[in-house]
Amino acid sequence: MNQREDIRQLNKEQLHRVVAEMGEKPFRARQLEDWIWTHAAGSFGEMSNLSKSFRGQLEERFDLSRIRLSEQQVSRDGTIKCAFDVGVGKVVEGVLIPTTKRMTACISSQVGCSLACKFCATGKLKLLKNLTAAEIYDQVEMIRGLAMDHYVKPLSNIVYMGMGEPLLNYSAVVESIDRICGEPGLAMSPKRITVSTAGIGKAIKRLGDDEVRFNLALSLHAANDAKRNHIMAINESNNLEVLADAVRYFYEKTGTRVTYEYIIFDGFNDQLNDARELVEFCKHVPCKVNIIEYNPIDSAEFQMAKANRVDDFVKLLEDCNIIVNLRRSRGKDIDAACGQLANKNTPAQAN
Repeated sequence: MNQREDIRQLNKEQLHRVVAEMGEKPFRARQLEDWIWTHAAGSFGEMSNLSKSFRGQLEERFDLSRIRLSEQQVSRDGTIKCAFDVGVGKVVEGVLIPTTKRMTACISSQVGCSLACKFCATGKLKLLKNLTAAEIYDQVEMIRGLAMDHYVKPLSNIVYMGMGEPLLNYSAVVESIDRICGEPGLAMSPKRITVSTAGIGKAIKRLGDDEVRFNLALSLHAANDAKRNHIMAINESNNLEVLADAVRYFYEKTGTRVTYEYIIFDGFNDQLNDARELVEFCKHVPCKVNIIEYNPIDSAEFQMAKANRVDDFVKLLEDCNIIVNLRRSRGKDIDAACGQLANKNTPAQAN
């Protein structure tokens, strides 16, 4: 028996052509899209407004399978960490982060990661798989359901800050955002979506050329090449000069303010001189800075910076008229740091 094709890999034109080949009218294609991308149907049998014969044809020719929620941890602070089974024993993570003003989904773009940043648990997992646009979409749809089930609130924001480097899975990430923002789809505003990158200069420029409408965050963590080389090997090929040129290009093309993410580590990048170097980097384009408390992982060499150091660091930035947000560590009592839960679910693949 021939292996069935994944219907969610078809684009709009291909789907409409297939429906026509099956002898159905064009409006059936729109109904089918609604079931797949708006209602997140898990089988053709659920599609009650399609004829039984049409559903049978679809079932015979196509596969409609979704990722599966395999584990869920709920923190005392309300954070919900999820492990999603994407097939053949591969696991990715997603997180629901509730606050008084927002319901944020943090989602993954790859199974594992090739960049091996020293402070990240995902770095212990080699790159196992690029997720498809549909698999990325599934994470959002499922976390959206958790937000309603646990908090009776709709999902308000999405951050591509989970496992993997989004810009090394560029096409699938952009396609997933098109699905999330589209109709049929979840009809979310692209301004509610942020893609975070460790710093792939050429891909950042490609975002500019594509004139994307979503937000860009650059995981900086040091505005000093020597320090950034130490914690992020990608900096050796995409140093601060390359990144400065890339974010200038992105801003010129899109007009979108860039966010710099800065995890603050005890005794490494928490000095006032580190803050001054960050101030200088912030001069390249209009930006804001997220100072992030570190959620330590097993066997990592870094620890959370002391509170007084963090306060002094933030004050210096604010005194230089930089917009600063302090992101407190969430889910400290569960495996909330990126890659922790996946490492526990895939012990054989972490070696």
